[in-house]
Amino acid sequence: DPDIGDNGLLLYSLVNNQMNEFDIDENTGQIFTVSVAGKSGTFYLEVQAADQGTRRLTAQATVSVNVDSSSSNNMVVAVLNQKINVVEKNIADVKRVLEDKLAWNVYIIDVYSDESERKARSSTDVTCVKILAFDEANQEVSAENVKRKLREQKSNIEEELTKIFSTSVTAAIEEAPGKSAAPELIATIVLGVLLACTLIASLAYVLFTVRRQRYTDNKQAETVEGIDNLYAIPENGSLRSLEKLQRTNN
Repeated sequence: DPDIGDNGLLLYSLVNNQMNEFDIDENTGQIFTVSVAGKSGTFYLEVQAADQGTRRLTAQATVSVNVDSSSSNNMVVAVLNQKINVVEKNIADVKRVLEDKLAWNVYIIDVYSDESERKARSSTDVTCVKILAFDEANQEVSAENVKRKLREQKSNIEEELTKIFSTSVTAAIEEAPGKSAAPELIATIVLGVLLACTLIASLAYVLFTVRRQRYTDNKQAETVEGIDNLYAIPENGSLRSLEKLQRTNN
């Protein structure tokens, strides 16, 4: 607007309450997504520009936005300790801080909290912001690099967000839960444990049987040896021991 003063100050807004999927920076007119996860197609937004003069003048235009439904493996989720309705109101500033500290173009893919809290949008103090970053060549930045940069800039990001929300802010990275073992792997492990237990039991039984047999053989050998010694002839060839035994029996 070539006018000066308030007449030259333009503020942008979306009309018809189109705030669920998109929002707009009132100062620059930049449109960004709030929550388009799982959605695709062309969205038509009514954008209004208004000056701040005494007799306010306005103008409207229709903007078409194409949303690609293709998924990306490079999306990263930042977790803020703020209520979702507060984050949504300040999402433009959150985006600005992330772009400034990461030095990449950042797109907000989704803003959400726990599914059970979606109806009560001010009841949870944890909000997830799903982002996708692009470099200067408009190429997706890998999730690994985005996470690395977020960790490096964690304190700076939290400091700037604290200024925006006027309260202490912590920013964490949501890690994907570990994949559970496949049923085939679980079955293999269980079978292996059962086989090991069976083998140990078999070895224990064999060992017990061998020791028992040895014990029985030793007892029998001692009995036979005792009988042999009873009728043994002394080394000097004397039969006195045998004679004494016979007299005792008589």
